[in-house]
Amino acid sequence: METLKGVDLKIKPEEIVAIIGPNGAGKSTLLKSIFGLCEIYSGKIILKDEDITKLPIHLLIHKGISYVPQGRQIFSTLTVKENLEMGAFTMKDRELIKRKLIDIFEKFPFLKEKQNDYALTLSGGQQQMLAIGRALVQDPKILLLDEPSLGLAPKIMKEIFEKFSEINKEGVAIIVVEQNAKQAVGIADRTYVLENGKIAMEGNKSILQNEKIKNIYFGGDVAL
Repeated sequence: METLKGVDLKIKPEEIVAIIGPNGAGKSTLLKSIFGLCEIYSGKIILKDEDITKLPIHLLIHKGISYVPQGRQIFSTLTVKENLEMGAFTMKDRELIKRKLIDIFEKFPFLKEKQNDYALTLSGGQQQMLAIGRALVQDPKILLLDEPSLGLAPKIMKEIFEKFSEINKEGVAIIVVEQNAKQAVGIADRTYVLENGKIAMEGNKSILQNEKIKNIYFGGDVAL
């Protein structure tokens, strides 16, 4: 069964793109397709003029694409440090891995403090940060984020989205699929609205003032 139908979108280097839309629109399938987790019947995924549509995941990682799945999917019975090391599974240089971990610990100090704790002892927000850190170990040029705010308290969600902006300023392009449209659009340079597997609309932050968007996703006015 086809979930996506002729989706055409682009992301520029160092840009944040948000994908919003109702449940079942195909948002998560879109990210999984980019990361080689779904069968693609037609169309192409192009990275810097190269067709990467059929590449295996380890080669996509080598080319700079990392993916943080919905629900975090950390290894709960491994320590924080071991989870981060799992993100470096394609790397052979142990010194490089050590440097990557140092970078992550500088970006997320609490992970350094808890590096020897089991991942299951972390809060939901901390687990999400760990999942993001695991992806960043791979030194991505494009970071795919699938519903990063799922199940998080508003305060923690705000902190995580602020972290996304910081990561982006360091030169990482981000595609974020998110149910919390206001939060996602707030940090995005451009936003695509996905409906029934198709792009229904594209715009910048002002897209939240579109009457259709306000009525369907917010039930009225939206304060930016």
